Amino acid sequence: MGVQQKRMTQQESKKEEFRKYLERSGVIDALTKVLVALYEEPEKPANALDFIKQYLGAPTSVDIESMRTENEELKKQNEILNTKIQEITAKMEGMSTEEQQ
Repeated sequence: MGVQQKRMTQQESKKEEFRKYLERSGVIDALTKVLVALYEEPEKPANALDFIKQYLGAPTSVDIESMRTENEELKKQNEILNTKIQEITAKMEGMSTEEQQ
């Protein structure tokens, strides 16, 4: 067996091993289902990749952007609440000091 033929056999073996891995893990079945769903879609989506992501349950770019916006709003609210907690704590400590005197 020549060196080149041996390499080709190794490559084929790796490809077959990878194919079996994809089959065992359900990837081939999931991809087949999503492609069939895309094929059977009466009105093809403008962005096939977003369709596939949505079908598989991944967030779309719109979802991600709204999550980022919400995250920023929640960070601001958290900062405001932490400031209020510090103010109230300071007042309580002041009241406690006054009572002790």
